Amino acid sequence: MKKISLTLLILVGVLCCTAQAQLKLPPASTTQFIIQDLGVHQVSIIYQRPSIKGRVVFGDLVPFNQIWRTGANNATNITFQSEVMIEGQKLAEGTYALFTIPNKNEWTIIFNKNAKQWGSYKYDENDDVLRIKVKPVAIKDKIETFTISFDDVKDQSTKVSLAWENTKVAFNISVDQSKEIIANIEEAMNGEKKPYFQAAQYYFNNNLDIQKAASWIVEADKGNTQAAHIKYWKSLILKKSGDQAGAIKAAEEGIAMAKKDNNTEYVTLNTKALQAAKK
Repeated sequence: MKKISLTLLILVGVLCCTAQAQLKLPPASTTQFIIQDLGVHQVSIIYQRPSIKGRVVFGDLVPFNQIWRTGANNATNITFQSEVMIEGQKLAEGTYALFTIPNKNEWTIIFNKNAKQWGSYKYDENDDVLRIKVKPVAIKDKIETFTISFDDVKDQSTKVSLAWENTKVAFNISVDQSKEIIANIEEAMNGEKKPYFQAAQYYFNNNLDIQKAASWIVEADKGNTQAAHIKYWKSLILKKSGDQAGAIKAAEEGIAMAKKDNNTEYVTLNTKALQAAKK
């Protein structure tokens, strides 16, 4: 009987410990992972988001002129899939810890090669790969929870914004992948399935060889009896290449296709392309 009682006590103890080990509570600082296309590659950031909770942040909770982990818990990590320019300064692809030194009139943004660290307690300036200076701006609406975002997104540039309390700072990221993209297009054109449409769009949007773009869009449109969007782009590209008659014809065909499919979006777009082609 004593052996049975002892076994029951052990079992209850194990169950209690297991229950405690499985206890899950909401984190004080939640984790966010954000990702942004940049050219043909991507930039991603993972960080923990502390909240104000009635406290004074900058100059108190986050002291001025001291290294900050730029979030909570683990150091914030930023990953680049290719070489980038940060405020005009070159930075190699890779994952970095994103530290900052806040101040009233100027922030230092730091990219540190030791990405796997808790907080900034073991921060070593010798591991810094790049430092830049940016100006903070005051924002009217208070940001309760620390927020990092990608803003002002363009084909090959974006801004990373850090916002908390009534302060916001941002730094520019840009890439120049033109050679890589053109090389990819040329390689694809040697393949069996040629990307005429996408290549023509890229050349048009980036002010490259418009005659080459025109020849590609003509190839993309061969045999096309349903795709009103191809007619729309054909009209734009032919107009830019100097082929006004071809641009007008493409837009008119696009309008007819879109009306047949009850596609109001491309009725409107092709109508605008037709108006532009006639000028």
